[in-house]
Amino acid sequence: MPVISTLFQHAPSPLERLILPEFESAGLSVWIKRDDLLRMGPGLALCGNKWRKLKYNLAAAKSAGPAQLLTFGGAFSNHIAAVAGAGAAFGLKTIGVIRGEAPPGLNPTLRFARECGMHLHFVNRAAFRSKEDPAFLYRLEQTYGPFYHLPEGGTNEKAIEGAREIVTECQHQQPALQADYWCVSAGTGGTAAGMALEAKPGSKVLAFSALKGDFLKRAIAMLSAGYPTAGDWAVITDFHFGGYAKHRPALLQFLNHFYQQHGIALDPIYTGKLFFGLVDLAKQGFFPKGSTIVAIHTGGLQGIHGFNERFGDLLHYTP
Repeated sequence: MPVISTLFQHAPSPLERLILPEFESAGLSVWIKRDDLLRMGPGLALCGNKWRKLKYNLAAAKSAGPAQLLTFGGAFSNHIAAVAGAGAAFGLKTIGVIRGEAPPGLNPTLRFARECGMHLHFVNRAAFRSKEDPAFLYRLEQTYGPFYHLPEGGTNEKAIEGAREIVTECQHQQPALQADYWCVSAGTGGTAAGMALEAKPGSKVLAFSALKGDFLKRAIAMLSAGYPTAGDWAVITDFHFGGYAKHRPALLQFLNHFYQQHGIALDPIYTGKLFFGLVDLAKQGFFPKGSTIVAIHTGGLQGIHGFNERFGDLLHYTP
């Protein structure tokens, strides 16, 4: 693992047993890695896998010279909020290139980003699709000056290095813990790819897709290519509930009940779908009896405010 400044180091997040009747009936030992409690900077944005994916990038940006970060995302993006929070926490200017027109009054995510000092640059959807085009990036550099470029979602090689540490951290916390499955929600696949590079032979990383389609399989395969240690992994596509930010009453009922029973807030975009899927698969007998599962709570809690504002307080808790 790369050496990192003490400025970006952190204590391990808790690793706890998660007792649910469905897991007990299926003979499963399930643990939850509480990366939602791994928080840096203001608010809830820079936590979970967003912190892990950003920290090596932040260290590189600090040492590279440009005093600003530029990245891309939608109007409710966890990544946009996290980059804005990182800028406020570590003294970096930030620019967020946002897909679509500015919503009236913004929304909780964009208001937070602006409060953290992020400059919001709105572009239409056609222009946004050019976000990796060198000519488009050059025009942004001509407008804003030199910047450290972070891709949409934050997934790059340095992000993968940060994600690898989820597995090693768990292994140090519970040396006797032999995970058969590592389960994580997935948007771009970077966290799952990093975990697959560290998972021991005989275990498997399951990436629960928050979006429709099979693109995640290609994405994780590309991100893992060239690493001789890449382990076994698969993408679970049965619990996206219609796609990104889509939801159904069964999911919302599950999230509210889960919080009431365990005091753990899940977001409806990523982690809620992961844990709903785990319970459903346990009831189906998907996991062999006696399996040990480690599920990663990747954070994403800042999105709850925007979800409730948009859809009408459907989640009965505030993280």
